[in-house]
Amino acid sequence: MRPYIGIPTDQLAGVSPYINTQSASVVPEAIKQAVIDAGGVPLILPFPEHFDQVEPLIEADLEVVCGLLLPGGPDLDPTLYGQEPELKLGSVILPEDRFELALTRRAIQAGLPIFSLCRGMQLLNVACGGDLYQDLGTDDPTARLRHAQAAPGQYPTHHVRMAKDSRLAQLIGETAYVNSRHHQAVHHVGSTLRVSATAPDGVIEGIESTASDQLLGVQWHPENLAEGDPRQGALFKDLVMRATKFYHTHQRK
Repeated sequence: MRPYIGIPTDQLAGVSPYINTQSASVVPEAIKQAVIDAGGVPLILPFPEHFDQVEPLIEADLEVVCGLLLPGGPDLDPTLYGQEPELKLGSVILPEDRFELALTRRAIQAGLPIFSLCRGMQLLNVACGGDLYQDLGTDDPTARLRHAQAAPGQYPTHHVRMAKDSRLAQLIGETAYVNSRHHQAVHHVGSTLRVSATAPDGVIEGIESTASDQLLGVQWHPENLAEGDPRQGALFKDLVMRATKFYHTHQRK
């Protein structure tokens, strides 16, 4: 049995002159392939433009998927976590944010396993009641590393250290050399989450559930590192394992 792993889409404008539209819903190929390599079936979950379509679409999505993977993407609309937009906030897509937050909260309530990366980790934190630094260089005086790397995304750029008693440490060890493509970061951690990894300057690089294995997030992009570092691929295998367990526990068709 290969469980369906739901992956919300991003919106990409002007993807091809052969597509008769101004934008398209996309998921990075590396993420889809990482799920397939781990034994899962990626199921793409596009977001609706209209708010009244959010709940019906989520209901249909959650009847099928056994796990949720929250990928990277643009900045998260700060009004959704009680802040106003600051000067260095990047582009946001409000319909995408509203859909993914609602989807994530419902998935948590339903007990679905979730793995999140980069923006996805930030979104998971907000879904659990936390908030974000809108821009590390502006908001966090202790951040001193270049978290928005200039090197190509498949190359690592700084180290992270995992908490010794964390699930993340069990999966990939106490240290890892990772890539870094973000200017936002987790600030106050959601009430059901704990910090499981940090960068040398203290920026939060990993979060996970306090009382179970349901939720896991990393700030880097393991889908771009898995080919050269099998430990990064283990993060996707862990999600598929948890999704398989959910499938059998809930007797999905």
